[in-house]
Amino acid sequence: MEGKPKRRTRERIIETSLRLFNDFGEPNVTTTVIADEMNISPGNLYYHFHNKDEIIEAIFASFEREIEETLAAPTRRQANVEDIWLFLHLLFEQIWKYRFFYRDLNDLLTRNRVLEIHFKQILAHKVRTATSLCEGLVTAGAMRATTDQMRALATNMAVIATYWLSFEYACDPRGKVESGRLGRGVYQAMAMLSPFLLGEAKGLLDKLSGEYVG
Repeated sequence: MEGKPKRRTRERIIETSLRLFNDFGEPNVTTTVIADEMNISPGNLYYHFHNKDEIIEAIFASFEREIEETLAAPTRRQANVEDIWLFLHLLFEQIWKYRFFYRDLNDLLTRNRVLEIHFKQILAHKVRTATSLCEGLVTAGAMRATTDQMRALATNMAVIATYWLSFEYACDPRGKVESGRLGRGVYQAMAMLSPFLLGEAKGLLDKLSGEYVG
């Protein structure tokens, strides 16, 4: 019975830290701020996490598990344009949920070797998944592209997914990036495919993209 409250406190620390990191940026949030927000003593927090890096790594473990599952999903069967559109929305939702990693990415990777290694693997998985999706469209006759073109498309889609939040922030540094604006990131990633799509696939993408064009 005594273990349950301890686990709950640990979970609350992770949940509170994620919210604060997302709202204010990880560099601006200290363990003291986290403890104050939770109305617990710093000693109580340090009982569960010795420092902020341990909190970050615990959050990253959840992020990695969830995003790897999302990245694996669309490769289990041949996907069409609408499937890819949905997949990208799900991917961007995961990115939004853990957005501080993407907002403070370079700084975090420089400071933390664990994140550096594992985030590199996530990026590689993004490219593999995007490549597989392109190959599926080509096989289905919905897209015409060479192997080199598909590799470039996959890389560019991964770049957009990884740095879209940074782009949105740079466009309006004093504004507030809302989750609804992520749809534009999905559109930009899908727009990479548009010149290579054929027939009904291109028409479907144009239909899906309607609200972002014009």
